[in-house]
Order: sequence, then C-alpha cells, then structure tokens
Amino acid sequence: MTTFMTKTTTFGLAIGVAVAALVGPVQADVNAPLAALGPPPIPSDNKQTPEKIELGKLLFFDTRLSGDASVACSTCHEPKQGWGFSGDISRGYPGTIHWRNSQTVVNSAYYGKLFWAGSAKSLEAQAPSAAKGGVAGNLETDIGTARLAFIPEYRKRFKDVFGDEYPKMKNAWRAMASFERTLVQRDTPFDKYMNGDKSALSEEAVRGKGLFEGKANCIECHNGALFSDQKYYNLGVPRAETWLDNGLAQITFRFENYAKGVTQKMYREVKDDAGFYFRTKLEQDKGKFRTPSLRYTLYTAPYMHNGTFFDLQEVVEFYNEGGGKNEFSANKTDLIKPLNLSEDEITDLVAFLESLSGDEIKIASPKLPPYAPLPAPVR
Repeated sequence: MTTFMTKTTTFGLAIGVAVAALVGPVQADVNAPLAALGPPPIPSDNKQTPEKIELGKLLFFDTRLSGDASVACSTCHEPKQGWGFSGDISRGYPGTIHWRNSQTVVNSAYYGKLFWAGSAKSLEAQAPSAAKGGVAGNLETDIGTARLAFIPEYRKRFKDVFGDEYPKMKNAWRAMASFERTLVQRDTPFDKYMNGDKSALSEEAVRGKGLFEGKANCIECHNGALFSDQKYYNLGVPRAETWLDNGLAQITFRFENYAKGVTQKMYREVKDDAGFYFRTKLEQDKGKFRTPSLRYTLYTAPYMHNGTFFDLQEVVEFYNEGGGKNEFSANKTDLIKPLNLSEDEITDLVAFLESLSGDEIKIASPKLPPYAPLPAPVR
C-alpha cells in the first residue's frame, strides 16, 4: 500500500492563527463540500493572548489539577499519542479505568460540542467536566483553588492575565481552553491540494478522494472543512474483545449509567455504551455517537468510541462490510451499507485519509512552577 510519508516537527504555537476574529464553531452541514480548514473560532468572551495561552499550556500539563495530584489533561491527551491515549479506553483516575477512548485535542476548537456524546458546549465547559469528573481528574474546586494560590508563579500569571488577586478555577479553565485552541492543523497535504497545490496528493490519494466523495460516500457524514457533520449515528460498532472482562471498566460503566439517570433495568442488564441516549433518554438514540473529524487521524489510533479498531485499514474494512452489530443495532443508521470496495480501492481510500494529517504536533512538557508558602500579610 502506498502511504503518505510524514515527518515529526516541533509545533510552534500559532498565536496569529488563534486570534482570528471568528465568532462560532464550524457549522455542521450534511451537504457541505470538502474544503481547506480555516482559522479556529474564538469566543468573544475569551479572547486569545500569548500570556493566557502560555498559562493554559502550563495548566494543561499540571497534575496538581486533579484530586490526588497525579493526573493532568496531558495524561489522557498525550502529545506523543496524537493528543489522545494509546489504549483502547483511556486510563482513569487512580483506582478506576475510563469507559471510552480519549479523543484528540487537535482541532477540537472547531467542534460545536465536545465529548463523544456532545455533553460539553465549549472547551471552557469541557475542561472542568473532565478535571472534576469522578473517573477522570476527580478534582474538588476548593482544593484546586488552594493549590494554585500556593504557587507564586501562578498567582502572578493569573493576576497579569485576568486581574485575579488569587487564582480562580473558572479562569484556569478559560486559560486551558485558550491553549487548546492553538492545537490546530491546517497545513495537511489535503489542505495544500485544496489551496491549489495539485502535487500535494499522491495519485492513490486523489483516487481515494474520488471514492470518499463518490462510491464509498464517506462525505455523507464526514463533510465540510472539519470532515464531520457533528451529528450522531449508530454504526453498529462492536464491543471491544476485552470489554466484558475488564472489571474496573465495568464498574466505571455502571457508575456512569447510574449517574446519567438510566432505568434500573438498563443499569443492571445493558452491556454496550448507550452514547447519545444518556443525554436525550430517547430509545432511538441508544448507541449513537458524534461523527468525529477525520483530520489528524494518522496519529490518533485506536479508533471509535471504544477504541476497537487499531488502524485506518480496519476502519475502512468495517465500513466496507456495512458496519457491524451491537446491543443497539435496531438503531443502526440506514446510511451504513456494504460498499463493495476492491482491495485497491481500500488502499486508495486509506491513502486519502492519511493525507488529512500533516506533520505530527509535538510539544515538550513544560517545567512547572513549584509550591511556596503564601506571603505574610502586610501590617
């Protein structure tokens, strides 16, 4: 199989890009044609500044923003793992295991809602949801506020950026969101091709693009510049082979079922993740998950909400077979049908998918500021 070769580079914060004056996320449109990616949207109530971005970067890597000070955002969203997690499901807070695959942070600035079931409306809302979640960061707001107050460099940075006499957690989330909005990739071979450089894609990738928009009909859901319509579908994704035998993950899964208010019968009997149903409580939404972007996927394996596929070839073969079966297959979308792609066509389609990723985005973990006693009051 001919694949697009990439190289690893050090990622510089695209501050000029990040401060682009856009007012909202990429608009989902099932009919949107494929396009090069524009600048990320920046909310009017959380403007980008270099100082805020740098503060957010420090906080993103700081384990002290978790209950036992052992888990940072970067623990489950590792730069070296595509800003996601290398396992099929993410590690959890110590003593637990998560129940879903960690999605990449790269290009998350373009989503209208975050998480697999769209439960967070912005990056500012996503950050505390993860950091304070019982099976993720398990942070109490009061302890987080106190820890930040005992770090002199953070006191200075929060005062310079937000005017806070002492750091406030709501502004910590805003700073982290600002940093995450710099993790964008707009210079992929595909983007270069769409911007006029017709040599940017291999012959295989060009043929794959034709299949993507035609015979394979991937564009039905993976459309627009983000390659996502941001809607929710049941694809019949099968459960991972080890899912039922993973005791800690099963405990987390039952806890999440209970916390999200499912019926007692469902709590005791359901074995598969109900996804979007947790938000809507509608039977027809069981097993649905948001369409993920296909950008940067060269680095983000494994794939799907449960990490059940380990390379892009497996994903394409899954679709080629017409999807799969799970506990909620009655809700499986009618859009999923056997594609009858040949081996050569599968190879071409994978080559196109690989062209949606550019150089790997690498950032070294920053040196974090130490604790120190609070200054004595002036008398």
